[in-house]
Amino acid sequence: MLEDHAKLMAFFDQADEIVGRKRLQKMVYILKKCGFDFSERYTFHFYGPYSEELSTRIEELCNLGFIEEEREKEKGYYQYRYHLTDRGIHFLEQSDLRPENMTTLIEEMDEHSSKFLELVSTILYFQDFSKDEIEEKVQTVKSQQNYTADDFEAAWQFIDRLNAH
Repeated sequence: MLEDHAKLMAFFDQADEIVGRKRLQKMVYILKKCGFDFSERYTFHFYGPYSEELSTRIEELCNLGFIEEEREKEKGYYQYRYHLTDRGIHFLEQSDLRPENMTTLIEEMDEHSSKFLELVSTILYFQDFSKDEIEEKVQTVKSQQNYTADDFEAAWQFIDRLNAH
């Protein structure tokens, strides 16, 4: 088993359950930007940072029976739930991987909406620019989200808390 797959399994083990593909993408990206050792490469996509590699690894883990993906019909669209299976837990217990503790940050992200995590991850994607430039870029590429000054302030405060960990 590849180490990158095992790291994702450890993430699911600590998260218990992730609801939504977008939320999954944003949470792993934010953890990566906080220094956790995820190797997936990200590009900018419709909903902010997106990793095709992450999507592929999740699909492979589902095919191996280590992660379960449940599809639910929600108001005209499908929502996906992910959790580690018993087989995945057993594999992790037998592996040499000693994962970093992500639980606190995962719990903090769980307190926020996917829309908020999309804002945070997009800000982090443009982190090489000044704060004003970032907000201008986000307002341009995410104009349909109608982020307010309060949304940005909450996101910056959240990023400051993440960086304190």
